[in-house]
Amino acid sequence: MIKKLFHIIKRIVRGLLGIFPWYINLYKGRAWYTKAAVGIVSFIVAIFLYLGMVDTNFLWLFGKSPGFVEIKTPPTYAASEIYSADSVLIGRFYKENRTPVKYEEVNPAFWNALISTEDERFYSHHGIDFMGIGGAIKDALTRGDGRGASTITQQLAKNMFRVRTQYSTGLLGHVPGLRMLIMKSKEWIIAVKLELIYSKKEILTMYANTVDFGNNSFGVKTAARTYFNTTPARMTIDQAATLVGMLKATTYYNPITHPKHSIARRNTVLYNMVTHNVLPRAQYTQLSHRPLKLDIHVEENYDGQAQYFREYISDYLKDWMKENGYDLYSSGLRIYTTIDTRLQKYAEQAAKKQMEKVQQTFNNHWRGMQPWRDAKGDEIPGFIEGIAERQPFYKKLVQKYPNHPDSVLYYLNKPHKVKLFDYEKGTIEKEMSSMDSIRYMVKFMHCAMVAMEPQSGAVRAWVGDIDFKTWKYDKVVAERQPGSTFKLFVYSEAINQGLTPCDKRRDEYISMQVLDKKTGQMKTWTPHNANGRFSNDSITLKAAFARSINSVAVRLGQEMGIKNIIRTAQDMGIKSPLDDEPSLALGSSDVNLLELVNAYCTVANDGEHHEPVVITRILDKDGNEVYVAPREHNKALPYKTAFLMQQMLKAGVNEGGGTSQALRQYLPTTDTDWGGKTGTSNNHSDAWFMAVSPNLVVGAWVGGEYRSIHFRTGALGQGSKTALPICGNFINSVMRDKAFQKYHAKWQLDPDEDIDISMYGCQQPVTHRQIPDSLRSHNRNLRQRESEEELEEGGEAGGEEGGFELEPIQPTPPEHRGNNSSNETPRAIKPMKRPKSEDVEI
Repeated sequence: MIKKLFHIIKRIVRGLLGIFPWYINLYKGRAWYTKAAVGIVSFIVAIFLYLGMVDTNFLWLFGKSPGFVEIKTPPTYAASEIYSADSVLIGRFYKENRTPVKYEEVNPAFWNALISTEDERFYSHHGIDFMGIGGAIKDALTRGDGRGASTITQQLAKNMFRVRTQYSTGLLGHVPGLRMLIMKSKEWIIAVKLELIYSKKEILTMYANTVDFGNNSFGVKTAARTYFNTTPARMTIDQAATLVGMLKATTYYNPITHPKHSIARRNTVLYNMVTHNVLPRAQYTQLSHRPLKLDIHVEENYDGQAQYFREYISDYLKDWMKENGYDLYSSGLRIYTTIDTRLQKYAEQAAKKQMEKVQQTFNNHWRGMQPWRDAKGDEIPGFIEGIAERQPFYKKLVQKYPNHPDSVLYYLNKPHKVKLFDYEKGTIEKEMSSMDSIRYMVKFMHCAMVAMEPQSGAVRAWVGDIDFKTWKYDKVVAERQPGSTFKLFVYSEAINQGLTPCDKRRDEYISMQVLDKKTGQMKTWTPHNANGRFSNDSITLKAAFARSINSVAVRLGQEMGIKNIIRTAQDMGIKSPLDDEPSLALGSSDVNLLELVNAYCTVANDGEHHEPVVITRILDKDGNEVYVAPREHNKALPYKTAFLMQQMLKAGVNEGGGTSQALRQYLPTTDTDWGGKTGTSNNHSDAWFMAVSPNLVVGAWVGGEYRSIHFRTGALGQGSKTALPICGNFINSVMRDKAFQKYHAKWQLDPDEDIDISMYGCQQPVTHRQIPDSLRSHNRNLRQRESEEELEEGGEAGGEEGGFELEPIQPTPPEHRGNNSSNETPRAIKPMKRPKSEDVEI
């Protein structure tokens, strides 16, 4: 290959050398005017030969140039716009904030100002203004300050095709002085091609859509909105002159940072319009004395609503964009999503309202102490230091001061101004060290909330955390232990296998041998109820689910088979990997909120499962539909199972002892069926609540950024106290809004199904043992001492998700307890001191 190339070059050189004697003979013995004519023609031919070599990248000397095909389909670099289900623009994805506009959509004053100032012979040249070039050369020679001679077409070539950055200048571009000549040559060539392909009106429009107006505003439409909060059609003559004036130097003539310079330049543009007879002098006098009036609306990438949701959209579309040849940040797509801005507003308000209360409670709860604790309740040594060592600023310090840890520590602990999140002010500035700022920020509790329509899987509201600017990590897709919310799948599988809500299982002590993943050895696992006691009674599955009794859930898990429960959970929408171990019945495997809400939708939708839908359709920059959301669904649960689970979810809200009863205080009407399920993971690290109705399912999560940061007691940290109010406040706002009457509905029993009320209509009494008043004081003191002991051991203070208070009675030894018969008469509730567990306590 190299030899062939060498031979080609050699032959070309020989050919040129052969022409040289002939060319010399043209001058020998000729008259002066002949020599002059030959010289002029030679110069013109040389220019054309040079431009031809530049355009074809002769011998790779000049770098690649765009051809006619690329010029006919120029890159747009337009922002992709995101719209809500209620047709509100909620944000843009862009590298350059640009929205194209048509020629007719721009005030003619802008075109007049542009041509009068930037290219007065625009309509008479063909891309290159030779008169302008001559004038520029004359000014450079006579005054030493040559004016610009680039035409609007040349500027378009430079802006649209990135001649000075995107296309290389070849081998000769490395020679000092030649790079600029080659780039200018390419601009001339592209400008001529543009003039051959497009009309003058099209060139003006493309220029107005590509030019940079500063402040991340590309194109006249974005600039009009940024500086004057108006549209190109409605902007005034002086506003148009201000924008055109910026083109000479967007920083120096920026109306925000340099208003005096901007006014002076605006008036120059207005005067140019007068001299070109497109603006009356009287109007010029009036406009030139007008003060500069701005209505700033500088748009950033993270402006707009539903910011966590939009980031999820970006990640969601990544593979699709790659497969279909689109760029989310420059293809000018219109993306229509399922988010409803009204519901989103209610969701964000509900989250902020509750989380401010949770944070205040958390701060009071840990006042004077550090909240990062291990499983035993001891403060974790080096916790903050470990976080600091993972931060970019720490790594930079280590690189700057290698082998000098004292210097690193000095700067880590040196106070400086930092910006921090604050509920009242949004952002505050304080003087503190990097280490103290970490201590401040990790003490915040976090949340997530999702609202989804079960019939379609459409996500209507999405809250990823309390403040996107401070915490970019979306908690909706963060995987955490679901606690008792996972019991939905245990009981669904139980009904799949023939049980009904009115069948009974005994709430009693249970233990088994399980594999300890850390040591690889077998150990005894003794799961306990949240209140630390067992009643030893036969309890209906409906009551056990509503009251979140762990012993029954674990027993059902063993009866139904963990593998079967995993399969059911996956059919219903769980995508996260689930561990085949007994503790899964209590939610020991991590899942995320989105898939959990989606799985609960399967029950609400009578067993039909739809994948979550966040985008309904996508249009390209020309308005063609290039994506439509899939509508596939599958039968994940039999109708009977789904209906009976609906009744069990309702029991958690409506029946005595239900852990979700607090939801009732948020329901403004009784015309809608609502069910609920609470969940709290080990040590109250994760608190959950799922609210379910026929047409809307709402889920929320609350917890610390790190699992070691949490409340110490269930009375403060359980799902019904932290996550439930987020759902409750949201539901209250939605149900009061007349625009959302479609969410008012009740589940109806299909008369063709073999379902009898005896399967689910049972009522489990909440039994309280009456004891003499003389013993009450003793038992209160006893419970207080037990709670204090449990707290010292890192356990719970009791009462978490138990749903009812149990009077302390002498426990029956495990070996003397009754069997699991479902026809036993309920006895007085008998508690026993909570067994200690080395595994998860849910």
